[in-house]
Formats: sequence, structure tokens, C-alpha cells
Amino acid sequence: MALRGSMSRRPPLLLVALLAAAALANQLEDIPHNEVKNWALKFGVDLWEFGRHFTKMNQIQSKYREYNVEVARKDGLLLVRELAAEVKNHMDFKINAVMRIMDSAEAAALSAGGSSSDGSPGTYYDARWLNVHADDGTLAARARRLLLSPSRHFDHIAVNTSYSAVLMPPYISTEDEKVQNQIAWSEHLDPLFVNNYEIDPSLSWQYYASSTGFMRRYPAMSWPPEDGYSHHARDFYDFRSSNWFVEAATSPKDLVILLDDSDDLGSSYMRMAKATVSALLDTLGPNDFVNIYRYSETVSEIHPCYTKILAQAVPEAIRELKSALWGLEPTGGAANLTGALNMGFEILQRYNRTGQGCQCNQAIAVVGAGGGAAGVKGVFRIWNWPHMPVRIFTYRVGGDATSGHNMKDMACSNKGFHVTINDHGEIRSKVLHFVEVLARPLVMYQTVHPVHWSPAYVGGRSSNLADDGMGQLMTSVTVPIFDRRNHTKREANLLGVVGTDVPVDQIKKLVPPYKLGVNGYSFMVDNNGHVLYHPDLRPLHTNEEYTETLRPLYSSVDLTDVELLVDSDENSRVNFTSLLLDLRHDMIEQREGETEIGVKVQYDSMRRVATRQQRYFYSPVEGTPYSLAIVLPEGYGMYELQAEQEIKHSPKNVTEYFKGDNWRVHPDWVYCEYASTSEQSFTSAEEQLLHFLTRAGRPAWKWMSLRPRALTLHNAHKKQDRDSYYCDKNLVQSLVRDAMVIKELDTHTGHSSHHSHPIATLMALLTRQGRFHKFVVTLSFIATRSGLLKWTENINSSRTSDSAEPHFSEKYARAYDSEWYRRAVEHHAIEPESFVFSVPFRDGEDEASGKPPLVLATHAVFVESRGHRAPAAVVGLHFELDSLAKHFLNVTSTCTAGSVCKKTCAGDELDCYILDDNGFIILSEDASQTGRFFGQVDGTIMDSLVQDRIYKKVTVHDHQGRCPDSRNPFSGDGNKLSPLKPLSWLGTYLTNLLAVWFPLWESARAKSHPYAEEEFDYDYDGDDIEHEEDTERDRGMYEIIIEGSGERPAPGGERVPAREPPREAARSAAVRPCDTSAELFALQAARLTAAQPLKGKLTNCHNSGCERPFSVQKIQHSNLILLVVDTLCPCGAKRLDVRAREAPPRAPCRRRAAPARRRPPHCVSYHPEEIEIESCDSGSRARALGGVLAALAARAALALAT
Repeated sequence: MALRGSMSRRPPLLLVALLAAAALANQLEDIPHNEVKNWALKFGVDLWEFGRHFTKMNQIQSKYREYNVEVARKDGLLLVRELAAEVKNHMDFKINAVMRIMDSAEAAALSAGGSSSDGSPGTYYDARWLNVHADDGTLAARARRLLLSPSRHFDHIAVNTSYSAVLMPPYISTEDEKVQNQIAWSEHLDPLFVNNYEIDPSLSWQYYASSTGFMRRYPAMSWPPEDGYSHHARDFYDFRSSNWFVEAATSPKDLVILLDDSDDLGSSYMRMAKATVSALLDTLGPNDFVNIYRYSETVSEIHPCYTKILAQAVPEAIRELKSALWGLEPTGGAANLTGALNMGFEILQRYNRTGQGCQCNQAIAVVGAGGGAAGVKGVFRIWNWPHMPVRIFTYRVGGDATSGHNMKDMACSNKGFHVTINDHGEIRSKVLHFVEVLARPLVMYQTVHPVHWSPAYVGGRSSNLADDGMGQLMTSVTVPIFDRRNHTKREANLLGVVGTDVPVDQIKKLVPPYKLGVNGYSFMVDNNGHVLYHPDLRPLHTNEEYTETLRPLYSSVDLTDVELLVDSDENSRVNFTSLLLDLRHDMIEQREGETEIGVKVQYDSMRRVATRQQRYFYSPVEGTPYSLAIVLPEGYGMYELQAEQEIKHSPKNVTEYFKGDNWRVHPDWVYCEYASTSEQSFTSAEEQLLHFLTRAGRPAWKWMSLRPRALTLHNAHKKQDRDSYYCDKNLVQSLVRDAMVIKELDTHTGHSSHHSHPIATLMALLTRQGRFHKFVVTLSFIATRSGLLKWTENINSSRTSDSAEPHFSEKYARAYDSEWYRRAVEHHAIEPESFVFSVPFRDGEDEASGKPPLVLATHAVFVESRGHRAPAAVVGLHFELDSLAKHFLNVTSTCTAGSVCKKTCAGDELDCYILDDNGFIILSEDASQTGRFFGQVDGTIMDSLVQDRIYKKVTVHDHQGRCPDSRNPFSGDGNKLSPLKPLSWLGTYLTNLLAVWFPLWESARAKSHPYAEEEFDYDYDGDDIEHEEDTERDRGMYEIIIEGSGERPAPGGERVPAREPPREAARSAAVRPCDTSAELFALQAARLTAAQPLKGKLTNCHNSGCERPFSVQKIQHSNLILLVVDTLCPCGAKRLDVRAREAPPRAPCRRRAAPARRRPPHCVSYHPEEIEIESCDSGSRARALGGVLAALAARAALALAT
């Protein structure tokens, strides 16, 4: 009985086991993997066949081949040589213009003698008083009338090209005899300015910048500008601490700054001392080296990353030093000045002997009260006397008369200069003596006028027809002007600097993108390894500061920060980092060569990434500090399609190929253009092109494809005709050929109207056949290698006039540069017979808009000749998302004939997605997910796809990031209320109340601050000086600071309301430079085959022990994959994100080791007769007495009021 009972219980247990096994088998078959393969195949083939017929890609290839075109291999070295020669020629024109101004300026100053004939500056045009009218409408008393006309070439503002105008900061007095004298003789430069512009109409602003503080600028303009881009213009900035002025006037320098941190300085004097150090830092540039030491009883660097070294004075190092400077807390104790001097001399001598630093000027600047000076002569005897290789500059802040005498003696006995600073307003002008003294050897020799090219900055508006008003990259070329007069006493006076601004766009035009090909680009590097331009150069600063004060904010971005190298592979024998550094070194040393490097390429604002091999070819731009490089993608980038149509041999008028309004040309490319002096004007690039095509059909037409050649300086240059022009013959004739191919396709199908495109006819035919009626195309287009974009809109598609979304042609007028064009060509190497699909990015936190996005599909058309292939065009379609989604659902909701599948994408058991090659959702059952990164929807599955090597995670670093500045009041963190903030508000209120009730005290306070207009922080120009505020400003140094709301003096002395703050200051000021990084994803197409889908499953993702299978299949003829996921197992999903985040610093003190650089060619740091110059201070005792008297007067007035 027991045995029987046992046997009777086994069948149920066996049945349970069999059922469990069946359930497991059923779960494994929950995803019909074979059907997933069939769905992907059918969907991909349908899209490919539809797109192939719709875009006429095969007919386009055939049309090109009919014309016997050629595909030629590019000679990269020969090409870069030719382009570098064009850039040199352009820069030679600018240098010659500046040198002519220099010759005339020195001659005019010599002829003028010591003063103007009548003791006045004469009748000059003051930019502040041009066309200024009184309240009754008449011309104001000091104003002068001058006709100003808007000029697209000169920042789109109103100018007069017959005269120059004088721009002057408000604190520069026209009563000063030196100012009057220089204004008078510099007026003779006007004819030369005009002549330079007639010789070279591409010249931008020309100027003479006087060391007295005013600027004569051509052409004449008013300040604020009439009809200009800035309605918030502030006072003209003091240019004498700008890079283009200082580095033109002086040779490079190693500078050690010694900051007094002893008990001799009180808190107020300490703020002035810090401001003085900050002002000194502002005079430095990338060719200089600097460090700051604090001294009291001990001596130490203020920044731990710059221990026992001098830092190259690039913006990053200056920011770090300033941040450390303003964060210093006083240590107190006695001043050990001798120890500080020993430290300074030791590091300067070490740098000089080991070949480090600038190897030119060396100086020590002592800023403090002057205590601890006993024994300094012994230091000088050891280190500096008798030859005095190191200059000593002393800035007395606080201290007594004895200390002042000691500091003066230190400077005067070491070829330096001494000043006493009693007020914040004096700092700017007194620090500039540092520049004047360093310029002395250069002035005394008078034989060398070094040409200086400034770092890049964002300046005024572009002259391009498609100008967006956001400013353009600029550089400035400048040379110094010397006083050649004989004086009774030995002097060496720097008169100033002359120069011209050079838009970088003009340089880039000489390196036409069509010659480089798709995904090719160029860049230029200077002697410090910094890029003048690069497609990935993104300056931190906008052009607000420039448009409102003309002050440039420089960008010094290293080549290694813009070329993103692929990650090192353990199996790779190539060190790409070493290759990039070798490239950088060769370009710095102005060598010619080539190399090949693997890089990461980011698209879509660092949301997509790809990797590729690139060929680099580089050559020097002789006579400048620059080298030019061109970059060509390996493979297709080494070949170009040569297909042109000679206009004179065209079977019809070539303008017939450009009928209608459904075409655009690249607005930044130079097809043909007139000189800026021409009266011809156009509203669009298309209008300009048609004008020249009409001219080209006439018998007397000349192409003028060779730009004027720059001659040597003293050869007579021919003035260009006002209507002179330049045409790029190869580009224009390639454009005509492309237009012919497109037009002949229209003619072949019997549709001459641009509204009756053959594509539309084919669509109607296919619709009648019922073959592809499920696809709804709103727009089709073709973009060619010559910059031509032509499109056809579906008849059923309409765009409302109030639509906020710009038209396709407005968004992609620069189609050749667009990401869809570049990606289509890049993808062609992976899968030639395919489309690249994409949708606009949608953040997971954004709310879905009511209108579904359009799906963009593009395909690159390559033309083959003699076994080589080159891209000719990209064709594309705009699909309605709903039509694609419906077709996808129809395909995935049924099984193939003869098979039975239990689940499809139409049911609730499966989630089906179509993802692109970077993991973004193209199609989903939930339409709101379209455009989102799949990792935001289901990070667990996405992570599994990475583990299965379907997607590769690629980390991209951005060393030009912009992060919120928590120290700025306009950033989010800056608005947090601190416990002391109410006290600050109360203090401000009481101060303002005091000023209202005691105007006498306010008047006395104004007299005690003769330079109240000046602020001591040279990173920002403000109207009112509130010392505490300005201290905080200097700590930021990132962008623009909103000015105070008080009043300011007008040029005539009357009080006028201050102008309102800059219109975008709140937005742009609240950023700081930072490193960011993003984890992006790239599809590994080789991992997926068409034969079988890749099967996967998630295990242990739920406490029930269930598993979550999924299936992945490549969709043929596309950059897409089909992902099918089982929904029965409720696995928790983590979130992945592709948005960039602020990254920790790459390495602490990563700039400690100075990168390779090449020193400027000229160094003039010594003249044997300089010792005869007696001037070594600025009469500071009288100024000090005046400051004391003013302070006493203020105190007396306050006592009387109380």
C-alpha cells in the first residue's frame, strides 16, 4: 500500500515539472525571433525602395556620368601649400597697410614737434560729439556735423570713409598738451587711411592708438554708433592694457610679482594692492610668463599649482591666479622683502639659464607698503648689479614717506619705475608705466618695428549677407610708433600703436570648403599652439563687451583642446596623443608635413558621436606666427569630383537653371563678390549669384579668379576699381553643372515648373499603383557639393505664416555644413545602399509638443570614375512620423505567410522600438518617446545592449564647456540668500541715504576720487566705483558685469543718467569656463548580421525570478535597428543620459608643465644708453599730497554736516 501510494503521487509531480518546462519554453518563445528578422527586412526594404525611386538617386548618378566627369585624387600637401600662399598674400596686404601708417605717423609726429601751432588739437571729429543735437533740435555747442552712411563692411554701422574720428575714454582730458599735440598731428593720417582702403577694400578698421589714451579710428563713426548693433553702448574702454597694444609695444617678459602680506597693509590698502596686481596681470599675454608670491615673515606662491615655476600667461592661468589672489587671507607679521626678492631673482635666473620662459625681458614688481627694505641693496649686488638684467617696478600702497623713498630707490637703481597709489582710480594709469618702461629699448633702437598678431576675439558683425548679428572672430595686427624727436634730456617715448582689425572670416574664405570636401576642414595655429580658427572653436565670450565698449575679450584655446582623439586601444600600436603633439609641435615650428590620426567627431551639440581616421596636411604661413592645416577624411575624403560646365559653352542661358524660388546657395561661400567699395548691394546670396551669372554670359566677361597680389612695402600698389570683383571660376562652373543635372531630370520627365517636380509625379504614380501609399513625404530635396540646395514641397503640405518653426530652407541654407549631409556621406562608407534617418532631439524632461516631429532621411550620392568614387550630392526626404508609424505597425502586427506567431508588436506583450545608430528613438508605440535617447526610457536594456557590444559607449570630453557661475548674481546658485545678505542690503541703503541727505559729503568724496570713473578691476569696465563690488567682480573674470545705476559725467562735465545695463548681461555673465563630458553611444553594425537577430535577456531583475528577453535586428538599408522587448517581466529600469555634465578637472595642476611653443622672432630688451634716462617715477608725492588734502576736505565736510 505504501508503495502504491508512492507511485500514485509521482504523476502530479511529473506533470508540474513538465508544465514548468513548457512554461519556460513558452517564455523563451515569447519573442518570435524569426519574425523580428522578417519585420526588419520588410520595413527596411520598403523604405529603401521607396526612397530610391522617390529621390531619383540612380538617375542623378547617370546624369553625372553622361558628362564624362572625373574623380581625381587630392594632393594634400600641394593643396595646403597653395592655400597657405593665399593666406600669406592676404595677411601681407594687412601688414603693408599697417607699416605705411607707421611710417606716416612717425614722420607726422617728427614734423609737428612739441606742440600744435595754436596750442589746440584743431578741428577734429570727436566720436562723442558727432551729429549731437540740443533739445531745440540745433547742433550742440561742441558737436560737429558729419554725414554717416551704414556700411555692411564695417560692422553694419554708419560710417564716413573720408575721415577718421577720435574715440576717447571719459577720464582722458583734451586739455592735456600731449593729447592735443597728438590729436593734431595724427589728423594727417586720414589721407593714408583712405589710400589704404582704396588699395585693399577688404581692410577693416584702421587706427592709431595713442599712449596718452585716445584712439583715432578710420572710418569715422559716432559713439555710441548711429544705426548700429548696440543700443547699450557704454564709455569707450582704455585700450592700453589690451594684448594688441601691450605686445606690440613691448617684447615678451618674465614677471615675478611680490605682494606685501604683512601687518604694514590694512584691509583697504590690501584691496588696492590686490587690484594693482590684477591690473598688472591684465597687461600680460600668451608670450609672457608670470607668478605671484606673497611675503610677510615667509615667502610663498599664492597658487599651489605654480610652485617654483612661472606660468604662461594664457587666460586660464590668469583666471586661476586672479581667483587665488582675491581669495587670499592676510597672514600678518613683519615684511621679509629681502627674502621675497631673493626668491624672485632665483627663479628668474634659473629660467634664463635653462632656456625656459620668454628668454627676453625679466622684471620683478613689488606691490606693498615698502616695509622690510633694509638690506635690499645687498640682494641687488648679488643678483642684478651692475648689468641689471632684471628690472624692478615698485608700487607703494600705504606705508610712510621713508618706505616710499626706499621703494623709489629700488626702482630707479634697477632700470624700473616707481609709483605711489593712493586711490583705486589711479591704478589703471599708473600701472601703464610698466609698459612704457619695457618699451624703452625698442624705442631707442628705432630700427625694429615688430609686427604683432593678437589672439582671436569675438568682434563686430560679419559682412556676410547671412550675418546673424552675433559677431565674428577677429584678430588684430599692430606695430609700435616711436618718438624720433631729439630731446634736451635722454628720453624714449612710445607714441602709441597703429593697427588694423582682420576678420577671421576673410581668412577662411581663402580656404574654400568645397576644395576640402565633405567632413574636411581647416584650422590655423599660432606660435603658442593656440588656434586662430577651428570648426570646433567656441569662444566663451559673446561680442556684447566689444559692441558696447570696443573691448576685445580674447580666446586662447589650444589645439589639443579641439581635436578629440579616439580612446587608446590596448591592441593598438599607435599612440594618437603622441601624434597630435607631434603635429602641434611641427605647426608651431612652422614645418611642412602630414600625418594620420584617429578622432572622435561629435554631432548635434554633443549628443551624437562617430569615429574616423583623418589625414592632416600642414604648411607655414610665411611672415606670420601661423601655420595652416587642412584635414581630409581617410577614404572618400581623398577624392574629389571634377564636373564643371563652361558658361560660355552652355547650350542655354545658365540663369535658366536657377528659375523659381525653391533653391538656395551657401550664404558664406564666395561664388562671386564685389569689393566693399562698390555701390552694388544685394539682399541675398541668390540675388548676387544671378547678377554675376547674367554678367558671365556677356561677351566681354572676365572671370577675375586671381586675387590681387601684395607687393613689397615700398612698391607702389595699384588702387582697385570701386566695382572690382572676384569670382571663383571652379566653384561657379561646378554649381552650374549641378544645377543642369537637376534641371535635366525635370525636363526628362516633362515638368518644367518647379512646382511640378518629377518626384511629385512619381509619387502620384506610385499612389495610383497602391504600392507606397502609406508613406507621406512633406518635402524632398537635393544638396550638392557646390553648395546648392533645391527642394520640392508636397502639394498637400502647407506651412502657416504664423508657424514658429523656420522653413527647411531657412534652417539648412548651409546644407553642405549640416549634420545630415555630413552623416550621410560618412554612413555611405558603412553601408552604401542606405538612408540615414534622424529626428529632432527631445529631452526626457521636456513636454511633448502637440505637433509630431518630421523624420529626416538622407542618402549620399557618389559618382564613380576609373575605379574611384567621390560624393556629388545628398538627397533626402521629410517623412510624416504618423505615416512611418502606421506602416511600421502594419508590418510588425502580422506574421509572414505560412508561420504562426503568438505575439506581435500590436499586442501588449511586446514593446517594439526603432533606434538609430546613436540610440535615439525614431519610432515607438508611444509617440511622445520619439527623439528621446532610449537610455532615458529603459536604461537597463540600453546597458545590456552596450554589454552585448551592440552599442559602444564613447566618452566625449569638451574642454570649452560653459557652466553656471555660482558666484554670479544671475546664475541659479548666485541667487541663494546668504545670512549676511540682508546686512549688505542695509549697508547699501544707509550709504545711499547718507548721500541723499549730505550732498556736501558726496561732493567732497568725489573730489577725493579724481578718477572715480575708473574701476580697478581691468576685467570689467563699470561706471561707478564701489570698491567692495569691484573686488567681487575681479574674482569672476568670466564675462560682462552689469553697470551701476548711478549717474556719470558726460564729456562736457555735466551729469547725465547712466545707460541701462547690457541687454544680455544677465544671460552671458552667469557662465564660467569648465570641462564637461558626455557618455554617448555608437552602433557597432558589424555585430549585427542580416541572417539572425541577436537574442538577449535580462535575468534577476525582479524578485519573482522572471526573465525579460529581447531581440535586436539590423534594419537593412538604414542606420536603424529594430528592438523588441518582452513586457511580462516587470524589471526595474535605470536611466542613462547623453547630456553633457560638468566634469572634474582633468588633473590637478595640469598646466604646470608648459606646453611646447615658439618664441616671437624679435626680442629687444636692452640698450646700452638706457641708463641715461633719469625718469623713474611719476611725481607721486604731489599726487599723494593731493589725495591727503582731498581726504581731509571730505572729513571736514562730514563733520560740518553732522
